[in-house]
Amino acid sequence: MDIKDKAINAIEERIEHIETSIRKNGIGSGYLSKAEKIQREINVGVLLGGATMLLGLGAWMSFRNN
Repeated sequence: MDIKDKAINAIEERIEHIETSIRKNGIGSGYLSKAEKIQREINVGVLLGGATMLLGLGAWMSFRNN
């Protein structure tokens, strides 16, 4: 790597560190963490609901044919 690439990588790492710091400690960070938690819970609920629906549909199709 030449000096230019090293400098670019160093700057990108610093920017990433600053963005992470702002995300954790900045204005509205509490709301952001709550929103992320709610989004995760919704995603898990949708995943489990979809899996339950598919299993139920499969069981219904299996018993309907018997």
